Amino acid sequence: MSHLLLVINPGSTSTKIAVFSGEEPVLEQTLRHTAEELKGYGRIIDQYQFRMEIILAFLQKAGFDLGTLSAVVGRGGILKPIVGGTYLVNDLMVRDLTDGVQGEHASNLGGIIAREIADKLGLPAYIVDPVAVDELSPHARISGLPEIERRSIWHALNQKAVVRRAAAELGLDYEKANFIGVHLGGGISVAAHEKGRAVDVNNALHGDGPFSPERAGGLPVGDLVGLCYSGKYTQGEIGKKLAGQGGLVAYLGLNDGRAIQARIEAGDERARLVYEAMAYQIAKEIGSAAAVLKGGVEAIVLSGGLANDRAYLVPWIVERVSFIAPVKVYPGEFEMLALAQGGLRVLDSREEAREYR
Repeated sequence: MSHLLLVINPGSTSTKIAVFSGEEPVLEQTLRHTAEELKGYGRIIDQYQFRMEIILAFLQKAGFDLGTLSAVVGRGGILKPIVGGTYLVNDLMVRDLTDGVQGEHASNLGGIIAREIADKLGLPAYIVDPVAVDELSPHARISGLPEIERRSIWHALNQKAVVRRAAAELGLDYEKANFIGVHLGGGISVAAHEKGRAVDVNNALHGDGPFSPERAGGLPVGDLVGLCYSGKYTQGEIGKKLAGQGGLVAYLGLNDGRAIQARIEAGDERARLVYEAMAYQIAKEIGSAAAVLKGGVEAIVLSGGLANDRAYLVPWIVERVSFIAPVKVYPGEFEMLALAQGGLRVLDSREEAREYR
């Protein structure tokens, strides 16, 4: 009989939940939270009781028997840097998520809510491949200035899931082969997966790697310093230029790939140039990852919302990198399934749950 798992993935204005029987979802819902509902909470963490009650109310209304569950799996938050895998939610993890040990993020709520629901049922609670997954090699951490260490902030959950899927389809063991994973979303991360560990990856949030729909990516450092000290912008405004108002938004005023494709098809050469430049930078980053892996790459794996663009972006990337390895494309995001799969690997004794320390 398949295990039943409750999967919880909190976002800034919604909470996605699903019940999986094995790897098949039998109940799915996105619970949306209005600005009015959330405005009374000073910190994100203060929302956990509110969100948990909404989850439980929905499950009760749907007639789902919580007593049939085998485990509860939550989206992992911004914890201390840890290696990838499935982690049992322990007291230390709950404390660090509550305190925001590395910062506040809606995903911090995932482990806390999962633990509270699971405790009431006498079940284990897990998180899987949180945002804080850090498997960088010692070489990858060195930036060029001792005061600044390169950081691992990337789409670990989705990337690891699709790279595992690609490995399985190729008849390979993820832990014994090398891949390059690429997440194409509002942020873009390119990771060198060496025998199950992401030994190098661009910081997909704070100014590293290719520019993306909303992020500036790596910039000419001297010119950026000049901009910071020009007197035109506050530190906060510069931060928004790097993440939120950079990339395609800065050049074209759009972060929607479909809208940009429409402009290209209407003959907008500026949109074509900028969009193709993004593909160019992504391909360069893939080339860098190939060098990290010394050319030994089984496949390049593309995922994320922009991987749906088979007319422009994906072909532009493929034509520049296909000489490195075959390119496999999995459009969209698979976070809910990835969370369920992580829990199942432990419940089926294919993987041992890690301890957060």
